[in-house]
Amino acid sequence: MKLAAGMESDLGEAAAAVDRQAGLLAAPLAALIGEINRRRPRVVVTCARGSSAHAATFAKYLFELRLGIPVAAAAPNIATVYRRALDLKDHLFLAISQSGRSDDLIETAAMARAAGAITAAIVNDSQSPLAQASQIVLPLGAGTERSVAATKSFVTSLAALLQLTALWTDDPVMKAAHARLPSRLAQAGILDWDQALAALSRADSLITIGRGPTLAIAREAALKLKETCELHAEAFSAAEFRHGPIALISSALPILAFNPCDDAAASLTALVGDLRRKGARVLVAEPGSAQSDRLPVLPPDHPDADPICMVQSFYALLVKLAARRGTDADRPRHLQKVTRTR
Repeated sequence: MKLAAGMESDLGEAAAAVDRQAGLLAAPLAALIGEINRRRPRVVVTCARGSSAHAATFAKYLFELRLGIPVAAAAPNIATVYRRALDLKDHLFLAISQSGRSDDLIETAAMARAAGAITAAIVNDSQSPLAQASQIVLPLGAGTERSVAATKSFVTSLAALLQLTALWTDDPVMKAAHARLPSRLAQAGILDWDQALAALSRADSLITIGRGPTLAIAREAALKLKETCELHAEAFSAAEFRHGPIALISSALPILAFNPCDDAAASLTALVGDLRRKGARVLVAEPGSAQSDRLPVLPPDHPDADPICMVQSFYALLVKLAARRGTDADRPRHLQKVTRTR
């Protein structure tokens, strides 16, 4: 079983990247918070593709819950295909990208800035066209990723959003949880999720489920299973799954659930129990004593920081799962590192 050396190396560097990122973001985040306090945006508009779109899902949860500010996802083709400008005056427009080179994000950011929005880009390449099109650049500091599939940059995107939210809310508890994140990521990356290998390596398709802060993790997991393991996966919220998709349930369709450590946990736990009674094989990432089909996670620390550690544990499983299924996780077929769309 040959492991993906590039992805494994990226995972090993994620904790150090998050630690380094805190200093890199200090000045630009101060500038962004100053602009936010001056103009008081009533809406946040996110713009992202792929894994970065899942980071935007995490941003939606953070901003709406912790700040009470609605968050909408931009449709970039409104700018690039239909050439329609939006009225975004005094909105916060937040673009998230690893490369900063996708034309649709660049043109949408330029449109938003021209329309009077506060524009910020969370991006790994601070010299990219997206960074240049934006008013404020928030560098990920992830460094080079050796694998085509983005892992380290996703983890650092979530960490950057956590740091932004902690500063925006001036929440000392969240700030402290963010400071503990590098050491917890290092621990999360060595947790043993091997009991999931047998079920997932034989699967033709599977479901991932999250709720609240873990919905972004479920969506990212489904994408990465497609990219690196050539395994079809669909992601749902625990609530949305009951509205139709539950009809898919059978013993042949594994489910990977990411249970949050906040008020949303009760509904996901109830769904898991219901699915198991219907004969589903459900693997659940959640804290607690070791038992069958429970994937270990770190003891709860902060409900907004814990999911970032959870995805690090999932990525470590992914390296082994790709090897078990005989796919090249470092160089997925039909993919390239920089994807450009309009």
